[in-house]
Amino acid sequence: MKLNFYLLGSTLVAALGGLLFGFDTAVISGTTDWLTKEFALTGFTLGFTVASALIGTIVGSIAVGKPADALGRRGALIALAVLFFISALGCGMALGWGMFIAFRFIGGLAVGGASVVSPMYIAEIAPAKYRGRLVAIQQFNIVLGILLAYLSNYIIGSLHLGANECRWMFGVMAVPSAAFFLLLFLTPQSPRWLIARGRVEEARGVLARCGTDTGSVEEEIKEIQASLDLTHHTLEEPFYCRKYLKPILLAVAIAMFNQLSGINALIYYTAHIFKMAGYGQTDALLQSVLIGFTNLVFTMAAMAVIDHFGRKKLMLVGSIGYILSLGTAAYSFYTNTGGKLLLASLVVFIASHAFGQGAVIWVFISEVFPNRVRARGLALGCFTHWVMAAAISWTFPMIAAKSGGHTFAFYALCCVGQLLWVLLLMPETKGISLEKIQQKLGIE
Repeated sequence: MKLNFYLLGSTLVAALGGLLFGFDTAVISGTTDWLTKEFALTGFTLGFTVASALIGTIVGSIAVGKPADALGRRGALIALAVLFFISALGCGMALGWGMFIAFRFIGGLAVGGASVVSPMYIAEIAPAKYRGRLVAIQQFNIVLGILLAYLSNYIIGSLHLGANECRWMFGVMAVPSAAFFLLLFLTPQSPRWLIARGRVEEARGVLARCGTDTGSVEEEIKEIQASLDLTHHTLEEPFYCRKYLKPILLAVAIAMFNQLSGINALIYYTAHIFKMAGYGQTDALLQSVLIGFTNLVFTMAAMAVIDHFGRKKLMLVGSIGYILSLGTAAYSFYTNTGGKLLLASLVVFIASHAFGQGAVIWVFISEVFPNRVRARGLALGCFTHWVMAAAISWTFPMIAAKSGGHTFAFYALCCVGQLLWVLLLMPETKGISLEKIQQKLGIE
């Protein structure tokens, strides 16, 4: 079975939600000084301003499950594209702090929703043989969006546009948001969602074009119907019950560890961290571009091997890299060596994240839940991820102001916990159909 262009095209369009997710997440990193001066912010209110979008992601990630089931995965993505567009224009034109917070919150709703629906949609249209690589395109687009945000900030900063400079940094995201909205009308609905809604003939057409695990469209439809088993289960059955305890715990664990590494502190405060280490504003923005480029390169490397080596091996490599790089970053602050040692440690850190957690998290969470509760399961995993992201991003400026060394040492300790979890508890899911993963986890 060859990877066909229709499947790849639909995946790339859905993954544009990841690009906007990454851009929206990182764009604020180059504007923290401007925000502080423009709105007279303290360390606490700056942390809240950065975290305001993350509060939106918490709400968006937990609230999007029902719309994704009611409207379909594609319908939910269309609505999220509209929110991205509104947020970009609103942040660029905000007249005061309250208005800026409101539009950042709307952007957060879109990011939270996209973090759930984009990987879910891709997992549901992709055959198992290609699922890891195709869902990882979501992560590739997230890091591409982060790099584009850093690069955009650097270019706009170099143009010396004066008082409106940072407003342009936020406003440019309206262009890809509009493109995302239009391109979604060229993609199909998820065949698994169609079958759950009794629209089998439409699902048959989608499966014929996207490919199947079994080689037979009819056999694939039977497997999906068996996994849904709507004679004994309903799409509205309780989610928080013993039957789904194992995938719930797996999703919550990987999502918590993802943020306890401190990754969002680095993404949101990249320029700020380098300025703490003695770099000037322009140099700090340029170092941010280097971090974003490293993230992109190692995400591509992970995409190339995730379906060959599997999810667990990538997590092992990433965990070890986390511990070594974060320990070195803490040392650089304790000894005031900063500079090149800090830059090197953060480059290794972002490479470790891109090759491990970054590439695996959305693939893994989209795989471990049965078809009938996948929307709610992904919503829970993403909700956990964004709660932790908000906590890390809000507290970082206050904690780092007292001790950069303690901050990175704490993140390193958390990554030791991740390493133990991967070694002892994380199952491998590579090359297994979504329906057979359900059986492997003992879910009827």
